[in-house]
Amino acid sequence: MTRLGKIRSLLLALAVCCILWGLWRGEARIILHKAVRVCMECIGLG
Repeated sequence: MTRLGKIRSLLLALAVCCILWGLWRGEARIILHKAVRVCMECIGLG
């Protein structure tokens, strides 16, 4: 494995860890609520 391949693998593992940590903290639900609120305001329903 080349040096660039090792760096890519490390960054991929770090990204997966950050995604899992965010899901564990319940941040996906918060982001979804904010997105729905923004969409409703943009189209004038909210």
